Amino acid sequence: MKVLVTGGTGFIGSHTLVELIEAGHDVVVVDNLVNSSAESLNRVAQITGTEPVFYEGDIRDQNLLLDIFGKEAPEAVIHFAGLKAVGESSSKPLEYYDNNIAGTITLLKAMKESGCKNIIFSSSATVYGKPESVPIREDFKVGEVTNPYGRTKLMIEQILQDIYAADNSWNVILLRYFNPIGAHKSGLMGEDPQGIPNNLLPYIAKVAVGQLDHINVFGNDYDTKDGTGVRDYIHVVDLAYGHVKALEKISEAPGLKIYNLGTGNGYSVLEMIRAFSKACGRDLPYVIADRRPGDIDVCYADPALAKKELGWEAKRGIEEMCEDAWRWQSNNPTGYR
Repeated sequence: MKVLVTGGTGFIGSHTLVELIEAGHDVVVVDNLVNSSAESLNRVAQITGTEPVFYEGDIRDQNLLLDIFGKEAPEAVIHFAGLKAVGESSSKPLEYYDNNIAGTITLLKAMKESGCKNIIFSSSATVYGKPESVPIREDFKVGEVTNPYGRTKLMIEQILQDIYAADNSWNVILLRYFNPIGAHKSGLMGEDPQGIPNNLLPYIAKVAVGQLDHINVFGNDYDTKDGTGVRDYIHVVDLAYGHVKALEKISEAPGLKIYNLGTGNGYSVLEMIRAFSKACGRDLPYVIADRRPGDIDVCYADPALAKKELGWEAKRGIEEMCEDAWRWQSNNPTGYR
């Protein structure tokens, strides 16, 4: 199948390109490179032997999108493009709503005009807010989201559900990710955050490579086994392969589907630090800091539905996630730059 991948040069997007190409799909990428590097596409080509078709541009540019649909005629869209830093979204809400919501609406208009009605959306477990219990199932209540980033994910999910309700010739798959980490086994591709990382694993990796002094552990008084927050970390390659399986599902014309992509296991912040310390061969320094507003005690998925309906499950554990992330970070201390 020919697939348009928005935001395809980013962390999850680039790893998904590798899995799509290796599964025999044709890929076309559009990205404005605001938070990523076109070098990731060179790495995709090194790994797969196939250079993705690339258009540099913004998904808010309707004429660009119509031009791409006219020239390339993709059969489906995998929609990653969006700003994604939780903290930044609280200080720049207008930028997040404009980029994420307006960009998606522009994309959907171009899809409708071009007759392409198959979309897989990169959503997030943040739509669940603070869950009443764990593991989290797809039928749990959504909506109590604590930041503008999460609200953009929730709003886009609602827009897509409304589009399907109005016209059920669309096929829509919403993939709710938990916490993607790790890197490609080759060490050629990985997460390359701009500036100081917002997420735990890339921050740990920067400490391990000597670019930051220590890890801040935000709170050690949560209701967990060691007092630190517990999250469902998933290897980015497992996550990427989930999109291949979702694309197979799209080809069956399934209508509207929602799937959690997680492991079903929770790891604490201190467990992650210990696992990465083992991977890099030295103890990493950390300090206990105050809790961050909005952080919750425990969050992990029930991935049973994705296993049942997509034939997908995460296969890589915490040690492999940390080993692969360390291989990428140590081989590329300044990322793609």
